[in-house]
Amino acid sequence: METRTKVAIGVVVVAVLGLAAFLSVRRNSDRGVEVRAEVIERRDLVEIITASGNIRARRTVDISSDVSARVAELLVDEGDDVVAGQTLLRLEPDQYQAAVSRAEASLAQSEAQQAQQRANLVQAQRDLDRLVQLRSRDSLLVSRQQLDDAQTRVEVQSALLEAASFGVSQARAGLDESQDRLSRTIFTAPMSGKVTRLNVEEGETVIIGTMNNPGSLVLTISDLSVIEVVLQVDETEVSEISIGDSASIRIDAFPDRQFAGTVTEIGNSAINPPSQQQGNQQAAIDFEVVLTLAASDAPLRPDLSATADIVIESRADVLAVPIIALTVRDARDLEESEDDEAAAPETPADDEAAGPGATDIEGVFVVSDGTVTFTAVEIGIAGTEHFEVLSGLAAGDSVVAGPYQRIRQLRNGDRIRVEERDTSDDDGEER
Repeated sequence: METRTKVAIGVVVVAVLGLAAFLSVRRNSDRGVEVRAEVIERRDLVEIITASGNIRARRTVDISSDVSARVAELLVDEGDDVVAGQTLLRLEPDQYQAAVSRAEASLAQSEAQQAQQRANLVQAQRDLDRLVQLRSRDSLLVSRQQLDDAQTRVEVQSALLEAASFGVSQARAGLDESQDRLSRTIFTAPMSGKVTRLNVEEGETVIIGTMNNPGSLVLTISDLSVIEVVLQVDETEVSEISIGDSASIRIDAFPDRQFAGTVTEIGNSAINPPSQQQGNQQAAIDFEVVLTLAASDAPLRPDLSATADIVIESRADVLAVPIIALTVRDARDLEESEDDEAAAPETPADDEAAGPGATDIEGVFVVSDGTVTFTAVEIGIAGTEHFEVLSGLAAGDSVVAGPYQRIRQLRNGDRIRVEERDTSDDDGEER
């Protein structure tokens, strides 16, 4: 008997709870779905492309060694400012000075040989002249063969003199080469700037580059008067960027500052083209975009990390709809809806934008008298939080602007109730 009583009580409790749940659902259904709403108004919109990269000086010179020798004297430190022509370091010149001395001795020897051959030519020419004079007086005193032999000796001595002259030129060129190699033991600044990289110390040996060895990079000088930001931009966005577009740059080393810049160069080929990629998996295709920073007093250094917002479009005082409010509905679902007659009619521009055979319609839910009506809209540029409205809405219209999950579930004619939006408790949802 007691068991039956407990069962009866349990059944009654379940029934009461079910009725309460039913009444709660019915009441909530009558009150409508709780959503946030926003009034359409005019705003200033800016469409940007965000990309990251690094800082570099517009002009940078890497100085390598053309001779192999030990560093004898280092006259600068990394970070020093230098001027064009300033001596930076010296290598030990002993072997190159010896090479100059050998070249000077070789030149002197060649010049002496040239002088000897010139004297031999003068003597041969005098002998020929004497024989010619004797033959002119008496043809019996000088035979024709003697005259021809004398002429041949003149020609031979003339050729030997010419060879000696070439020997002098060769020796002089050897001396110039030795002097040039000696001069390369002294490194001077090719331009004014800052020493941004120093890879050697006194006593180290620098080597020249070969086919399999790039050689010693001694130091780098950068002209920091003009700073550039080199960005990697995805292939889907690079076509929207133009030379002269303005940009706002954030540099990690200066988190509290904003820097201004301008697009000055856009790469015509990918940084890592597909033809040079290895493996079956193709990497992302990025293009190099270069920004030139406006003059600044910040102590910028090459290779600092930076992020840039490039302004590609801007609109002033245009109708704007929240990005989160925009959603997509199937045209067939809208036609089958019982509130289809209340929905805003599509314009020819909407049909063209959708394309032939397309069924998706982009639009928003307009709030009116506690219900929502799906309205197709045509949008323009995208700002940070709003789209530009080209058609479909008017200033003062109220649209559903969140939460996004509820926007996805709304249907034409659904009842809604607008919640009081607390900015301190924003769910931060995005489209």
